[in-house]
Amino acid sequence: MHASNHLLLLAALGALGASARDVPANVRAFYDSVKAKGTCTNKLATGFYAKDDGPNTFAYCGDHVSDYNVIYLKGSGTAFADMDIDCDGTQGSSADDGRCGSSGDTQSVTSFQDTVKGYNKGIKDLDANIHPYVVFGNEGTKSGWKTFDPEKYGIKPLSIIAVVCGEKLIYGIWGDENGDDGDKPMVGEASISLATACFGTGMNGNSGHDAADVLYIAFPGSDAVPGASGASWAATTYAKFESSIEALGDKLIARIGSGTTIRSSTSKTSTTTTKATTSSTKATTILKTTTSSTKTTTASTNLATSSCGWPGHCWGSTCSSNDDCLDPWSCVNKICDCEWPGHCEGTECTTDNDCSNPWGCYGGICSCEYPGHCYGAACTNDSECSDPWGCVDAACAPDG
Repeated sequence: MHASNHLLLLAALGALGASARDVPANVRAFYDSVKAKGTCTNKLATGFYAKDDGPNTFAYCGDHVSDYNVIYLKGSGTAFADMDIDCDGTQGSSADDGRCGSSGDTQSVTSFQDTVKGYNKGIKDLDANIHPYVVFGNEGTKSGWKTFDPEKYGIKPLSIIAVVCGEKLIYGIWGDENGDDGDKPMVGEASISLATACFGTGMNGNSGHDAADVLYIAFPGSDAVPGASGASWAATTYAKFESSIEALGDKLIARIGSGTTIRSSTSKTSTTTTKATTSSTKATTILKTTTSSTKTTTASTNLATSSCGWPGHCWGSTCSSNDDCLDPWSCVNKICDCEWPGHCEGTECTTDNDCSNPWGCYGGICSCEYPGHCYGAACTNDSECSDPWGCVDAACAPDG
């Protein structure tokens, strides 16, 4: 090994150690519960491989879209995913310690190069040696090829992805996609900087982490995107970049286990269809009276308090009758929820009749009909929100 590369490795070890964090209790409990449950129930897409010679039982899982608004990779039984190494993007930077040299399929671009360049931060693309990115989503045109488009489910390019690996929690970004240049549709891959943070400098372009114990958690919604000013895109080390997205990562993982997350999803548009439900029909307009109808000006992510036009009567609030809940919610088991439990926003569907009012079936998921502008999406005025939502505290929500 050249002396310069040896110094880079030593620097990497020190920097990575400073930014590693223990797995928080709520994320650990989530990891353990998902593992114990076994195979995913709400498979948004399945038929993927973690290894060329392994089973095609890996799926993008939507079991916790409706409660925590997260999507993750899950195999059969107790398996999650592994971590292959991606070295795509900018090549030959000062952070390159030579370990990517053993990769036989490195490309000089990532999927979102144009977006990165458009940030005007002095870089043209992501650098696998600096930016901890995750390869998420599968595209391809081969006959019978399994695909998954995260954007149809509200996941935005360059948004935060939390990775549980090696008894650590690492924050990365969605930075690349799996293509159809191989023999099989694969999942479980991350940049070499992220892999090194997880498992040390033994990772290289041709040697990743084989055990299927890595949990990748994606967060639908615009609030998961750092944007041009929310991250140190021009950082010259992994540690500097990862620390710049730490605060946003901490905010997003608070969704897990809270039961009061802002939910948003996107998909294909469709015409609105009347739904048939077995529950009692609620009048389309209920007159609510309250002594505190003034909207607060402080943004909040707690749906049970201020993220709708009638604080205290939003999704997740306690209730005794339908009149205690702001439309379109109903009082179900003394909690304001959709009127047809199990068929609310974020659940799997095949037709509009599988979804509770006011949602329709778009891309196999109960959602609103204006992609990117559903419940929980960021907004500045009512016109930016799909019916029946309005813009409340800078988020699309019931507005009274």
